[in-house]
Amino acid sequence: MRDLAVPLKLILTLWMAAAAAIHLYFGGFGFPEPITMRGFHLLVFVPPLFLLYPAFRSSPMRRPSLPDWLWAAAAAAPHAWVMAHWAEVSDRMEYVDPFTPEMIVLAVLAIVTLLEATRRAVEVGLAWMVIISLAYMQWGHLLPGVLNSRVFTPAEILEAAWLVPTAGGVYGPLTGIVATTIAVFIVFGSFMQGSGTGRLFSNLGAAAAGRYTGGPAKVAVITSGLFGTMSGSSVSNVITTGAMTIPLMTRIGYRPAVAGGIESAASVGGALMPPVMGAAAFVMAEITNIPYGQIVMAAAIGAVLYYFAILVAVHVEAKKAGMAPMPAGDIPPWREVAQDAHLVIPIAVLVWLMMQRWSGNFAAFCATLAMIGVAVLRGRTRMSPRAILDSLANAGLTMAPLAVSIAGAGIVVSALTATGMVVALGGIIKDLAAGSFPLLLVLLAVTVLVLGMGLPTTPSYIIAAAIGVPQILDLGSRALGLSPAELLLPAHLFIFYFAVLADASPPVAAAAFAAAAIARASPLLTSIHATRLGIAGFTVGFAFLYDPGIMLRGGIGGILLAIAIQVTALTALCAAYAGFLLRPMGNIARLVLATAGLAAAFYHGVPDLLRLGIAVGGLLGCAILPRLAVRS
Repeated sequence: MRDLAVPLKLILTLWMAAAAAIHLYFGGFGFPEPITMRGFHLLVFVPPLFLLYPAFRSSPMRRPSLPDWLWAAAAAAPHAWVMAHWAEVSDRMEYVDPFTPEMIVLAVLAIVTLLEATRRAVEVGLAWMVIISLAYMQWGHLLPGVLNSRVFTPAEILEAAWLVPTAGGVYGPLTGIVATTIAVFIVFGSFMQGSGTGRLFSNLGAAAAGRYTGGPAKVAVITSGLFGTMSGSSVSNVITTGAMTIPLMTRIGYRPAVAGGIESAASVGGALMPPVMGAAAFVMAEITNIPYGQIVMAAAIGAVLYYFAILVAVHVEAKKAGMAPMPAGDIPPWREVAQDAHLVIPIAVLVWLMMQRWSGNFAAFCATLAMIGVAVLRGRTRMSPRAILDSLANAGLTMAPLAVSIAGAGIVVSALTATGMVVALGGIIKDLAAGSFPLLLVLLAVTVLVLGMGLPTTPSYIIAAAIGVPQILDLGSRALGLSPAELLLPAHLFIFYFAVLADASPPVAAAAFAAAAIARASPLLTSIHATRLGIAGFTVGFAFLYDPGIMLRGGIGGILLAIAIQVTALTALCAAYAGFLLRPMGNIARLVLATAGLAAAFYHGVPDLLRLGIAVGGLLGCAILPRLAVRS
């Protein structure tokens, strides 16, 4: 992003702050008509991206060029037109009413400027995905077999991509959920950072875990998980917390690639951690019509298990290497933590309102006001007018790239739906699975991880859910004996987990690459360590479908059994990889323990009690037998 000269920087800061403030106001007092809100959202956030992000590395970094200003003007035109003609757009019959030459020109401007903004500010891979989707609509009728689609005229392609607000495209429901609920939550997260909640999380992590073996790594895990409730961005988490934790980890003995892997795995998991699970979770609520509070409750245990596994992994690694805790001088006293403890109140307000089934945007609006009010209680957290302005501006800067990425994902989904490619790709995966539900899940997991190589988490989840969820509902209802309604949320959480994990999985892993840059380590090696440290994401992803207790479904016995299976299986897997369980283990013991852990986590063809027994037996055997051998 450019470091602009003062006059324009101030103007854009005020612009972004005003845009975020208006979104916050709407969150509390009601949104305008949907197409107007979506048009406004894109109008205020797309044009500034051309001024903030240079076109090329050789472009001026202190000021926008003339082409940048022209790009910004071109980006504003279609969204301003939609706001001015909102009644006409809302009342028109899609694909029936004429798509006029004026609309064609505006559609081209909207799509081209979105592609360029996505290339600059988000990911070039997403821009190419949009281009390929549109190209498929144009020439898909020339392809053979299941890839063949009907003939689309250029006007139909542009209409589907731009002006079909009920189904998809630039102004579709996905843009709607970002312009409403997600935007208000982003403002809340920004105020959390501005009020000093980040300091509270950092101090809490250090005070809770810093005194123990491998303290800096455990601090990184706890702090990154808490930070994830604010930002929802794994790369942002890595940059924010990794600058502190990665050097601490390397200083006490962790290899740079391992330190980077710990930080990236922990940061990626922030999107899984309630009460704010990132943009994709809100999109999930929109797609499934399941209340966000219900999604949060269902995902809570899985998120805890994810971080439990990382903590176990860093603990056994630290024990094996004989690492020391954090220096006593770096550990804040609990009274330091207590001085910021009042900042938890707004988070409690948010959770309570959502549990009372208030809308997400109203809950976030109230929590934001509570954050400003509660911060006044102490001088160290009190937010000055400048701090409030900066928090609003930072929220706007976070919303802008998300706005274009979601609009791009809407175009892709619209193209996949209009051409029938959703059915075709789903059919291909289903044919490869050959009626095997476990194989179908493996294929879908790989598909999501591959999509995540070039797409941010939310677009990756949206596209993969469109392709994969119908297949899970179809085959899973027969394999598991559950109705499609019962499988809907587990299926979406399965896709969601792998979309999140893609940010840390090789060969392209944005979070791991950011951590590797801080650690000065190999990006590929760092992503490999991040993947194995995030092993719980893979086991929990499958458990959503096979172990309903993980989602708090069923009786207390079933819930506790499901948790126990995951805890013992993950402990076994982490210890087997590190080669340490109470003491160093040989290769045979590691192999036995890994087999027991994998069987308990993934072998769903046997009773759950047997799975638990396998994991417990493996742990006890590898812990006790070496001691007996030494005594004899």
